[in-house]
Amino acid sequence: MVRLAAVLLLAFVATAQAESVAIKAAYLHLPRAKAAISLLDVPADDDGLAGAQLATQDNNTTGKFVDLQFALEDVRLKEGDDPKAAVQALAARGVTLVIADLPAAGLLAAADGGRDLLFFNAGATDERLREEDCRANIVHTAPSRAMLADALAQYLVWKKWRRWLLVVGSHDNDKLYADALERAAMRFGARIVETRIFEDTGGARRTDSGIAQIQRQIPLFTQGAPEHDVLVAADESEVFAGYLPYRTTDPRPVAGSAGLMPKSWDAAHDQWGANQLQNRFVALFHRRMSALDFQAWVAARMIGEAATHVRAADPKAMLASFTRADFALAAFKGQRLSLRDWNLQLRQPILLTDGRNVVSASPQEAFLHQTSQLDTLGLDRPETKCRLK
Repeated sequence: MVRLAAVLLLAFVATAQAESVAIKAAYLHLPRAKAAISLLDVPADDDGLAGAQLATQDNNTTGKFVDLQFALEDVRLKEGDDPKAAVQALAARGVTLVIADLPAAGLLAAADGGRDLLFFNAGATDERLREEDCRANIVHTAPSRAMLADALAQYLVWKKWRRWLLVVGSHDNDKLYADALERAAMRFGARIVETRIFEDTGGARRTDSGIAQIQRQIPLFTQGAPEHDVLVAADESEVFAGYLPYRTTDPRPVAGSAGLMPKSWDAAHDQWGANQLQNRFVALFHRRMSALDFQAWVAARMIGEAATHVRAADPKAMLASFTRADFALAAFKGQRLSLRDWNLQLRQPILLTDGRNVVSASPQEAFLHQTSQLDTLGLDRPETKCRLK
């Protein structure tokens, strides 16, 4: 009798395993540059990938109860590799879900080369990906530049720091962030009293005379500015912003790319149960969770949530589940996240951090919206140029 029961149990387990649905995803990325002003900001080799791996582990923890098995493939591109060829190779292996950390042009090439795949943009903040170059097969878990700028502007205006000295780097991405900050200032009632361009002339700051050079250069650059409440920096290229705090001519707070910074996630975030996620991440990867890790974690968790409903790695069915009015994702940020159906951007609160603590989280209470307060961050439905295709 015992032998018969054992045989029946083995048969049941084998049947259950045979019926498990495999959900395959890939993390497609081009490793980011390692340059940073502070050694503390140099990204880890697995930045982003680690977040997706943790979420895949989370998905499998719950998936075993509903016969779902989740797998994540690491696809690391090199400079010059063709993203289109990479996604076509993934499709040939049966992978239809792609979490991507690629520059805007590479992401568009990948999405256009894999029209039957569903992409999750975990890294690119470019507005054009949500606007004139939006795609119906790209979900954005990374916040846009406009969302980040609006989050910062709301807090500065709430503090009544309405007069901004804007300092912009000389690279294209710096100028795009400056555009978002200018729009945010106009939207929420701040005023840019002057814009200054900080030219990247190269040079080595990590030399014997580096500190003295910076200590002389920054006060000279910021002297003679009109009266302002805060200096706001647009320096995505990490050339100068980290040197601004405590070195400006006028004693003013710094915000934007240094000082008070808007982020989707921060290693210091411990509210709304975030410690639980932070501790699991540290235990697994022996480092702190970055914003890119979080954005990739959210993407993989969205896959897990959708798979429990559609029970297949079906891009169209998953996308339909994300755009339902009742879709919501818990993400340790005080509000459940949902998807904007007009451009497939994930709504989410933005943390404001000084590098040691989370100072605040936007949207701020004073800024209201007729549908969702989260839609006060970024371009709203009436403003969008997106026509999903």
